[in-house]
Amino acid sequence: MSFAQALHALMPMQALASALVLITLVGWRDAKAGGRWAQAGLLALAIGLALVSPALGGLRPDARWLQGAGVGLISLGLSCLWWALGLWLTPRPGRYVMTALPPLLGAAYAGLAPDRGAAQTVADLALGGQLAWVGVTLTLPGRSAVVQGLATRRWRLLGLAAVLPLLAAMLCRAATTLLHDPAPWSDLLLALAGQLALLLLLPMLLLAWRGQTEAELARLAQTDGLTGLIDGNAFGRRSVELIAMARRFDEPLALVVLELDGFAALQEERGTDFADGALALFASCVQAQARLGDLAGRLSGQQFGVMMARCLPEGPLALDRRLRAALAERAQAELGLPLSFSAGWAKLRPGDRGLPDLQRRAETALYEARRAGGGQMLAEPGISD
Repeated sequence: MSFAQALHALMPMQALASALVLITLVGWRDAKAGGRWAQAGLLALAIGLALVSPALGGLRPDARWLQGAGVGLISLGLSCLWWALGLWLTPRPGRYVMTALPPLLGAAYAGLAPDRGAAQTVADLALGGQLAWVGVTLTLPGRSAVVQGLATRRWRLLGLAAVLPLLAAMLCRAATTLLHDPAPWSDLLLALAGQLALLLLLPMLLLAWRGQTEAELARLAQTDGLTGLIDGNAFGRRSVELIAMARRFDEPLALVVLELDGFAALQEERGTDFADGALALFASCVQAQARLGDLAGRLSGQQFGVMMARCLPEGPLALDRRLRAALAERAQAELGLPLSFSAGWAKLRPGDRGLPDLQRRAETALYEARRAGGGQMLAEPGISD
């Protein structure tokens, strides 16, 4: 066995060891979807590399079908890693290709196996295409809300350091084969690049998983457990940016404050659990009816807020109509009784120091709506000024 073949023979054990380490540290049942796709990708790579190993190729007469299955599993492993990156960063086009390529490539390799050069060239080019798309995914802007805490640049660079040399080595071997000048150095180059890729792959996946975990913990720290909306503190922090943007570009901004009517009576008559369910249902309706870009949160107790950027005077009224229709439909269907709410809204004024001034005027309008019998929205006094 040559040195290059020995390096290739070590790869399945490296991939399997990486998969076991990732499963041990991340867990399987508690892992997020990205972590499970990464674990599945490493396991598929380990089995695929074992099936295409030179040591296994001569053990059985139907070795070409084993090797075809191995190439298909290597392709499947790359597809799984690509799916993991899509969940950690931002989904990219190509899901149908990534899904269909592994079985097609495995069958094509097995069918072309009598012509080893052609089979190897097809496999190198197809796997190289997958590696190239994985590299593109690592370079494009990501979804910062998904992976926070640890900067994604660290593990992206590790990923590129694993992908690019392997891609270059794979295309180099394909080129030498197409030129009918297969050189032993191309196999050695690919083996060394494969060893480097497997060496860097595990820390890259662990850093990406850690970033996702930190992001989830940060999100939970700012989220109200009952309703799933951000809490009052997080609402106040995020409102600073919206107010600053509205002032910078001289755009209208409004704050709507909402409360369920008769919540205390509902607690006494139906119990705390039922009242909490009504509150969660109301919060779900608020979140669903808010516009894209609006900031919705639970300010305190049974009070919710929606900050509406670029909001004309008709905006809060339109939100009120949508929300009342949605709440009337869902409350009767899910709780068996109607629910209503009162609301007040205020617009950002030049003299406002921030959210507290805006919220105080919106709450004043809310209290006026409640004193007037509830079930309605009122604007702050002088809203037409």
